[in-house]
Amino acid sequence: MNFIDLQAQRARIAPEIDAAIARVLSTCGFIMGPEVTGFEKALGAFAGAKHVLSCANGTDALLLPLRAWEIGPGDAVFCPSFTFVATAEVVPLVGASPVFVDIDPVTYNIDACQLEAAITPRTRAILPVHLFGLCADMAPIAATAARARIPIVEDAAQAIGATFRGQPAGGMGALGCFSFFPSKNLGAFGDAGLVTTNDPALAHRVRLLRNHGAEPKYYHHIVGGNFRMDALQAAVLRVKAPHLAAWTEARRVNASRYARLFRQSGLDGRVTLPTEPPGHRHIYNQFVIRTADRDRLKRHLDGRGIGNEIYYPVPFHLQPCFADLGHRRGDFPHAERAADESLAIPIYSELNESQQAAVVDAIAEFAQVTA
Repeated sequence: MNFIDLQAQRARIAPEIDAAIARVLSTCGFIMGPEVTGFEKALGAFAGAKHVLSCANGTDALLLPLRAWEIGPGDAVFCPSFTFVATAEVVPLVGASPVFVDIDPVTYNIDACQLEAAITPRTRAILPVHLFGLCADMAPIAATAARARIPIVEDAAQAIGATFRGQPAGGMGALGCFSFFPSKNLGAFGDAGLVTTNDPALAHRVRLLRNHGAEPKYYHHIVGGNFRMDALQAAVLRVKAPHLAAWTEARRVNASRYARLFRQSGLDGRVTLPTEPPGHRHIYNQFVIRTADRDRLKRHLDGRGIGNEIYYPVPFHLQPCFADLGHRRGDFPHAERAADESLAIPIYSELNESQQAAVVDAIAEFAQVTA
């Protein structure tokens, strides 16, 4: 069983996808243009933002807001120590310093309670992540940011369609950042990303930055770069976007089914399942379980041919690329424990009940053998 089955998804919409690709090929308009504009219009509703700006990938979507805010040398940006590396690596790319914060042990998201005490005059932004499809606790984060008068840049790469108290991921900060990597709930046929904002001045600056700072063509107002989305990816995403709500609901149904199957298998206490706190709508980009026997369980599932992934095996503060920050094991214990215990199992929308039962049966078998 695959961890994710992109073939199953494509099979259902293949004629639409093929027609969209053919449309782009017939015009030979491969960079920006009407396909990209149409995609941006289609995505505005998901983020609840007035300005939707496509870009080449999710990492660029994180980098562009920092440049739009002119964050650079001498500045500090807060982010969790446990997530995908792009969140932290964009900070030194603009010359600033990442400041890591531990995570909430239940939600995996940044621990808002630790933010305010760590704020300094150097702090220029907070970069919370809505990890695995669950929004961070944005109320205290927003309150801290407001008191410190610093912006929030939301990393919503894994959370398109998720909400917190009715507000959409990517629509609660100064800017929102999305990824359309193929494994995401809304995935391209390659790399693609998106920046959202309600601030027209920030939108204009991001628009300039993504296209060499030019407006109009060949007239360069600021030093930008090439962060543009190509039309083929936009065409594919335009086809997929109307299906996103149904695909998301299917993931939520699968998550509920897993909860029932795990209860029926008597695995309470041996395996911790993801949670959906009050006021949150989880979209389950990943379904991450936790167990102290994670590495042995992974080997067991591998042996049974059941796809699984470790997200993420090493927290930022212990990564070699951030060694100059001087952290050591024990600095962020909840992030370290999550890195040691977490394992993602299949949750894609085409997954059926018999496949889910096979996953849970394999985990129950492992629990019996190791009891």
